[in-house]
Amino acid sequence: MAERPEDKLRDIYQKYLYEIQEKTNKRINILTIVQAIFVPLTFLAGIYGMNFIGIPELEWEHGYLYAWMLMILIAGIEIYIFFRKGWFD
Repeated sequence: MAERPEDKLRDIYQKYLYEIQEKTNKRINILTIVQAIFVPLTFLAGIYGMNFIGIPELEWEHGYLYAWMLMILIAGIEIYIFFRKGWFD
């Protein structure tokens, strides 16, 4: 049986909408991953950016280095978990 032209056009349009939706979902997935990595780092930067002396690490000899290492460790662990779960595929 031959399809009607209207049915073919509707099918093509539905496929087009599906492909656009897939591209949008991939972009949102990437933005979610980036956001999940940077939110904890932004929180730590906000804490260490405050002007007060109640943080013990500020008086340590290598406190600044330890803060950086902590932030890099958190980001690395998150990226590792995301790769293990297949979020980058």
